[in-house]
Amino acid sequence: RSGASGVARQATADITKWLQSLPETLQLQNVENDPNYQHIDVDLLLTNTKGTYQLEIKGDRWHKTGNFFFETHSNKEKNTPGCFMYTQANYLLYYFITPRTLYILPIPETRHWFTTNINRFPERSTTTPVRGGGHYTTVGRLVPIETVIQEVPGVKQYQL
Repeated sequence: RSGASGVARQATADITKWLQSLPETLQLQNVENDPNYQHIDVDLLLTNTKGTYQLEIKGDRWHKTGNFFFETHSNKEKNTPGCFMYTQANYLLYYFITPRTLYILPIPETRHWFTTNINRFPERSTTTPVRGGGHYTTVGRLVPIETVIQEVPGVKQYQL
């Protein structure tokens, strides 16, 4: 498994298996390839005993940094907002594939807190090569996991 798509596939597979194992899960639908849901950045639809939720999955390899990477621009060159800024999901499932640690972040609360506090966190960017030459730049902020847990109500952590 290499690169970001391998991480994303692993994250989706692990989270799907975990959600399906929960007794309260009634139905789980993967909508990653549905254009209507791609447009609003939603990966899974979960129906459980409490209701129906739209979930966005973010897979990450870099747990040892102790940070989340909240994407503010997915493509700086095209001025495309980052998924964290526009997803219509109810929850962001932020998953570190090693050591299989999952954080469930309530999107409205987390995004409001993040935009209010954005200047506290260092900006970082990463470039991704594009077929046929060139690249695009993804920009985001490094946000300490502990800070999010302490300051955003409703964040949950699970070991899968």
